[in-house]
Amino acid sequence: MIGIGGAGMGAIAEVLATMGHEVSGSDIKDSHRLDRLRAFGVEIYIGHDPRNVKEVNFVARSTAISDSNVECLQALKNGTPLLSREKVLSAISELKKSIAVAGTHGKTTTSSMLSLLLREAGLKPSFIIGGEVNEIGTGAVWDDGELLVVEADESDASFLGLKRDLAIITNLEEDHLEYFGGFEALYEAFVRFGKETNGIVLLGIDDDNSLRLSNEINATTVGLNSLADWKIEVTKETWKGSEFLLTGEESFKLSIPTPGLHNIKNASMAAAAGILSGVQPETITNALAGFGGVARRFEHRGNENGIVFVDDYAHLPSEVESTIDAARSGNWNQIFAVFQPHRYSRTESIGATFSNSFVKADRVVITDVFAGGESPRHGVSGLIVFDAIKEKFPDLDLHYLPNRDELIDFLATELSEGDLCLTMGAGDITSLPEEIKYSMRKFRV
Repeated sequence: MIGIGGAGMGAIAEVLATMGHEVSGSDIKDSHRLDRLRAFGVEIYIGHDPRNVKEVNFVARSTAISDSNVECLQALKNGTPLLSREKVLSAISELKKSIAVAGTHGKTTTSSMLSLLLREAGLKPSFIIGGEVNEIGTGAVWDDGELLVVEADESDASFLGLKRDLAIITNLEEDHLEYFGGFEALYEAFVRFGKETNGIVLLGIDDDNSLRLSNEINATTVGLNSLADWKIEVTKETWKGSEFLLTGEESFKLSIPTPGLHNIKNASMAAAAGILSGVQPETITNALAGFGGVARRFEHRGNENGIVFVDDYAHLPSEVESTIDAARSGNWNQIFAVFQPHRYSRTESIGATFSNSFVKADRVVITDVFAGGESPRHGVSGLIVFDAIKEKFPDLDLHYLPNRDELIDFLATELSEGDLCLTMGAGDITSLPEEIKYSMRKFRV
């Protein structure tokens, strides 16, 4: 498995190893995820080398691996089938009654919540999720129950190949436009996803695109919208969590220990899917009340000098806005929102649409683009995001710091007791909180 260190490929490798298959794989650098796979008996190679491709039944690669990769070329030379991640995941989804969780954002959290409440009900679900569930320490489990929860990736239309007996579409927003060639093609892919599902489709309808989608597919709808079949009524929102009422086939009070309206919606989708899967409301209530979160989803990263650090995977405009909204429920002196744009293609196509996303932060820092395996593009940098914000909100305390050392020095100097440092992005910005804390300790010495 080429690119085995990624969240998606690593989860599949763990499941295949648990099934009893002999699995090996490579990645460019070591990580804790690879240590976990070694514990499952997976043979790991660091670096890509043709000699890593032995006599195997097939070679699979992540979407980040190009045709020119030396291991891909060796597989073709050997006459070994070279499969995409989607092909392998699709074959696994055929083995159980599959619940596919799709949507522009919220997939990982919704999948995690659903998997945990199914476990709480004693249904022994299997799951393959693109993030680590904090209670379990992994995003993959292969168990004895008949249900499989799969996070369905729309980025390359691979979600259309999954067998699905129940589908969830959390929301629909512009993303992956370079692959699809425009929003309408992305939208049509979601129409197909809904229509080709062999069972009920749960659809969040609190955004315009999803509301439009509800008129084209047969779906059970969930949301704050008064038209929803499962209606959400928020009763309490705080930094430490939220309480809300969900009314549909059942009506019950729910609470989650994670802040943010977006997490209320994620939990509501999971709860409705739980009811449709035969889980009792009391079990759902207990499971969600104890939800420990997912790595890099509003993840608390410690304190230093009275400053709180939180890291989040948010990398789309509405995700950034929702994450800052959630942070506002805390009692902070200042919220520092630090954002790393993700991929040149995405920044080029939607970078300017971040203009309204940061308005509720006190101080905003934009870094340069995290490549995510892409080559740099002329004229594409974090300045696209920075300039869009500056033009719309010229008085906002806004900084562009593309140099990592300067970024660390600035934050280590400017942050003070009672502040929140909120790092956001899908790249290596996740290590920034530790780098800032280390720098602060050096200043004290």
